Amino acid sequence: MSVAPLRVGLFGIGLDAYWPQFAGLKERLEGYVARVAQKLARPGVEVINIGLVDNPDRAYAAGRELRRADVDLIFLHVTTYALSSTVLPVVQRAKVPVIVLNLAPEPAIDYAAFNRLGDCTRMTGEWLAHCSACPVPEIANVFKRAGVQFHQITGVLDDDPACWREIDSWVEAARVAAAMNGNRLGLMGHYYGGMLDIQADVTLQCVTFGTHIEHLEVDELTALRRSAPARDVQARVADFHRVFDVQPDCAAEDLADAARTSVALDQLVASRRLGSLAYYYQGTGVAENEATIASIILGTSLLTARGVPVAGEYEVKNVQAMKIMDLFGAGGSFTEYYAMDFKDDVVLMGHDGPGHIAIAQGKTKVRPLKVYHGKVGRGVSVEMAVKHGPVTLLSVIETSVGKLALLCAEAESVPGPILEIGNTNSRYRFACGAREFVNRWNSHGPAHHCAVGVGHLAEKIGRLGQLLELETVRVG
Repeated sequence: MSVAPLRVGLFGIGLDAYWPQFAGLKERLEGYVARVAQKLARPGVEVINIGLVDNPDRAYAAGRELRRADVDLIFLHVTTYALSSTVLPVVQRAKVPVIVLNLAPEPAIDYAAFNRLGDCTRMTGEWLAHCSACPVPEIANVFKRAGVQFHQITGVLDDDPACWREIDSWVEAARVAAAMNGNRLGLMGHYYGGMLDIQADVTLQCVTFGTHIEHLEVDELTALRRSAPARDVQARVADFHRVFDVQPDCAAEDLADAARTSVALDQLVASRRLGSLAYYYQGTGVAENEATIASIILGTSLLTARGVPVAGEYEVKNVQAMKIMDLFGAGGSFTEYYAMDFKDDVVLMGHDGPGHIAIAQGKTKVRPLKVYHGKVGRGVSVEMAVKHGPVTLLSVIETSVGKLALLCAEAESVPGPILEIGNTNSRYRFACGAREFVNRWNSHGPAHHCAVGVGHLAEKIGRLGQLLELETVRVG
C-alpha cells in the first residue's frame, strides 16, 4: 500500500501597517519564511508555503487555501509582531494541529551595531525584524480560548541543532499520524479464546487513528493458496533460502506449503490494499484451512519486513503499535515478556509467529516445529533476536474511561543466551532494572503483547500522542 506524502502548511505573520513605514522589512520576513520552507522540505513531505499573512482579509483567504490543500499539519512562523485576529482565521478553517515557530533570526541582536544606526525609524525596523517572541503570548491566549490545538518551538532560525531536531520530530510524528489515517487493516479469523486483554474496540481504533478495517475470511486465503502458480511457489522457496537461514532439518514439503501460503498472502494484501493484518484461526474441522494457518509464519514475516506488519492472535491494538513503529522506520516486531533473568537483570521477550526479520540480529533462522504451542498444527517457524543496541517498546492500550493511550519504554537489546525454540527471542535491559520495569509497565494495564523496534523513539512517540490528543506514558 503506497503512502501519500505528508502535506505541511506553512505561513508567516506580520502587520501590513509596517510595510510602508519600514523599507525592506516585508521582504526580509518573507525571506525568513522561505528559509523555513527549505528546511522543512524532505522526501515524503510536501510543503504548502502560503507566504506572509498580514491582515484579516488575507487570513481568511489563507485559511481557505490551506483547507483546499488538505494539509495534515501547520507550521506558523512568527516573524514579527502580528495581530491575533490575523492568525486565528487561518488555523480555524484548516482545523489541523499547529506548531508555533518562535524562531529568532540570530542568536542575539548586535546591540552596538543596532545603536549605531542613529535613525529611530531604521532602528525600529531592525527591532521588528527580531521581535518574533513578542506576539506569541497573544497567539497562545487566543488559541487556548478558541480550543485550537497548538505546540510551541522556541529557538533560532539557523545554527540551532536542538531546535531543528525538535521540528524534525514533529514532522516525523505528523508523517506517521497521516500514514495511520486511512491505513487498511485486515482482520482475519477471531480472537484467541480467553485472552480478554487483547479484545479491542475496533470502532475506537478507527475514530482515533483513522484506520479502515477490512474483515477477511480465512477461506479467501485458502482459495488463493489453492490456485497459487507452481512457478511462483518454487520461486518463493528460493526466496526463503536467500532471505532466511533455513535449517537442514526443515522438510521440503513444509517449505513448499509455507511458500504457497506466502504467495497467496501477497495476492490477498495486494487485492485488498492492506497496510497491516491481524489474524488468528483455530483451523479445526477443515483440514485445508488448518494447513493455511499452520503455514503462514514465513509469509507473514516477509510481509512484516516490507512494511505490512502482521500480528498473530488477532491482536488489533498491537498491530496498530507495530504499524506505528514501522512508519517511524524502527521495525515493529510482535513480542511479549515471558521470563526474567535476575542474574543478568534482563527481561526475556519474544513470541511465536511472524517476526520483523528486517530488524533481526543476523540472519533469521527457520526451524521445523512438531507442535505450535497452544495452537493447532505444525510446520516451519522463524527464530530471531532483535538487533543489539537501543530499542523501544510500544503498546496501544485502552483505558478505563474508554479512550486509547500510548505506553512506551526505551531499553537496550543485549547479547546473551536465548531460548532456541523456533520463536523470536531477545534480552532487554532497562535503566530502571528488570524488576522495576515490569512493575511500572504492568501498572498501566496494557495487554500482554507489545511492539518492539530499534532505536530510542520515546520523544517521537510523545509527539505523535500530542498530535492525536492521546495520553502518552513513558516507563523508564
